[in-house]
Amino acid sequence: MKLAIIMFASLLAAAPALADGEVQKLITPADAARLESYESTRRSALDEAHGGNPEDVAVLEQILARPAIAFSDTDLTGDWRCRTIKAGGIGTLVIYDWFRCKVTDDGSGWLLDKTSGSQRTRGRLYDDGDKRAIYLGSLRYNDDPASDYAADPEMDQVGYAFRTGTDEWRIEFPRPQRESLLDILELRR
Repeated sequence: MKLAIIMFASLLAAAPALADGEVQKLITPADAARLESYESTRRSALDEAHGGNPEDVAVLEQILARPAIAFSDTDLTGDWRCRTIKAGGIGTLVIYDWFRCKVTDDGSGWLLDKTSGSQRTRGRLYDDGDKRAIYLGSLRYNDDPASDYAADPEMDQVGYAFRTGTDEWRIEFPRPQRESLLDILELRR
């Protein structure tokens, strides 16, 4: 029995923060509205993106074709390669180069930190079912200090995270503050 409790506790430690209503207490009304319009925003952004460079469109389609799988049997902590894809908006489709991201666990769940590149993010994942998590974070530029989520509405970020493989996952940010209709942060080990 003691071993079962230890194993259960270790599984909880390696998971997004649990959906105990915490995200509903933290999310700003503007970000709740972004998530509410996620499906329609995503459709519009992808429709625009499909008018982009055919090679980039093929990369986007490959990323989005990977079905979501459960987060429950994995530990995201560690170093990751990450890149941003911007769909719709000012540029039809832009795929950036790979940068560095890191996921840590402070005992309350996973924290993501994009540690290189000019546009960075830092935030927490919250459980939103077996195959999806909610990301609440804050945008920053270059080496500017990271602010807490909800400290500056112009820098707040919200998105849905999907695990798509043993060593890959992504976050989709509907209606980010700047440039695009949908940002996708793809992460790979």
